[in-house]
Amino acid sequence: MAKAQSTSGSSWFKQFKQLISKAPADRHGLIEILRESENRNLLDPDILIMIEGALYVSDLKVSDVMVPKVQMTVIQSNASLHDIILTVVDSGHSRFPVIGGDTNEILGILLAKDLLSYYADPEQRGFDLKDIMRPVVFIPESKRLNVLLREFRVKRNHMAIVVDEYGVTGLITIEDVLEEIVGEIEDETDIEEEDNISPRGKNRYTVKAITPIDEFNEIFKTDLNTKEYDTIGGLIVEAFGHLPKRGETLDYAGFNVKVLKSDRRRIQLLRFTRSGQE
Repeated sequence: MAKAQSTSGSSWFKQFKQLISKAPADRHGLIEILRESENRNLLDPDILIMIEGALYVSDLKVSDVMVPKVQMTVIQSNASLHDIILTVVDSGHSRFPVIGGDTNEILGILLAKDLLSYYADPEQRGFDLKDIMRPVVFIPESKRLNVLLREFRVKRNHMAIVVDEYGVTGLITIEDVLEEIVGEIEDETDIEEEDNISPRGKNRYTVKAITPIDEFNEIFKTDLNTKEYDTIGGLIVEAFGHLPKRGETLDYAGFNVKVLKSDRRRIQLLRFTRSGQE
């Protein structure tokens, strides 16, 4: 049995080595080789998704994936322990920016686990939020995701506050970056968004492929054709001319469109960015 496994492994390696014997001229060529490897069953589809994600993540900036300021769940610096616990339970998050007067004044980061020792004290004696706040890390919107991921790993930090010249614009976590590589990471606290179209930073939106074209037209004040297709996904597949894979992009109807999630049968999630608003 061991000999059979060794022979199989050797065969796989020889096929893959033969496939990449000629070095690709650019990244596009490399991706084509990897996709051909998947077609020949040399690469698992999930592995291919992660490789492509790792290649594309260097093209993305923090502003592409951050949580906008208006969607941040924050803790007031003068909040009581009871109110803080309610916020933690309701949100399901594990890290929270602590603010002063407003969201432009970020004083620190609260980790939910740091509340456990206080919550175990029924009299809540000696609670002071400032005593358990972690230092806050500020980063620019323009920082590349691959650079940020490396900083997260080296500094063992999991959240950063995003700023521009006018102040705080949002936040980003290590999970946000990893999801660009491996796909959406769901846990027991995640709730599937009911909205077909959701804002994601400045002039960027995630759009479910099943979004009716009429709904898209109404929200974005566009006039996309509804005669041949009912959903925005149908229009985008037609525009590509093939079933696109995750990471593929095109310019369409005044937007730059990127495929965020797809499988062998359909596209599922898209990112729309208004052209000229990068």
